[in-house]
Amino acid sequence: MQIEDLRALTALGDYEHVTEAAAALGTTQPTLSRLLSRVEAELGARLFERDAKGVHPNPLGRLALDAARDIVERHDRLRRDIAGRVDPDAGTVRLAFLDSMATSLVPKILRDVRRQAPHLRVELRQEPAHEILRDVDAGEAELALVSPRPDGPYAWMPLQRQGLSLIVPPGHRLAGRRRARLADAAGEDLVTIPPGFGFRRLVDDLFAAAGVTPRIALEIGDLATIEGLVGAGLGVAVVPDQFVGVSGTVGLPVHAPGAERVVGLSWRTDRPLTPAADRFRELVKGPYDEG
Repeated sequence: MQIEDLRALTALGDYEHVTEAAAALGTTQPTLSRLLSRVEAELGARLFERDAKGVHPNPLGRLALDAARDIVERHDRLRRDIAGRVDPDAGTVRLAFLDSMATSLVPKILRDVRRQAPHLRVELRQEPAHEILRDVDAGEAELALVSPRPDGPYAWMPLQRQGLSLIVPPGHRLAGRRRARLADAAGEDLVTIPPGFGFRRLVDDLFAAAGVTPRIALEIGDLATIEGLVGAGLGVAVVPDQFVGVSGTVGLPVHAPGAERVVGLSWRTDRPLTPAADRFRELVKGPYDEG
């Protein structure tokens, strides 16, 4: 059984129709039907049940499909890893990043990297910071764009400093000011990130330093959504400057020590990076402008 046989088997499992799977594979229906019969004969078991609507994996088929997908994925990863060691500029790097960077910093970095190494492949994972570090620890990601700097065996390359603003709805009593102190938000409903997120710790520390205990009205793990909720009049929030005004909110730069979010590239220091990941790190030029 060849790796392409397993790849064809997974296509049958995905489409559950011989004609559609054959078209996706660029082969013919008779060829794929013969391949399935050969695989079933080699394994000594019927894997798919046939009916007028197509082919459907039975319990043994589902077992075979799980194994086939795992083998194909490991085979493809092996090829990419070897290619990356032979030529780092043609390898694959796995990069995890915060949701809030999806439309700002990440596109800028990828643009710069592609300009310098157009054949370098980047696999992206967009997720919260605690999931990012879990994936880096497990080897599912090699590099991470995070904030703040993580504790533990992680290197850190600062890339961007983002100013913070207190955002309020149009017509709010603070909307006419040029800047804000966090004490100005005392008594206001605060929309913010849930506990456990790095940005929430930053906001909590800023309010604590200002001697203010905020009244938490809503918590959600997406800064763009927070800005939209404030724009709808559901409270005020502290966000990085690039989120100001998207939904009509008014931004007042926060006047306080440490009122900024520092975003950086991080990786484990207790194991070597792959050549492709090391090449990506070398290509990233900082600092990056905000936005």
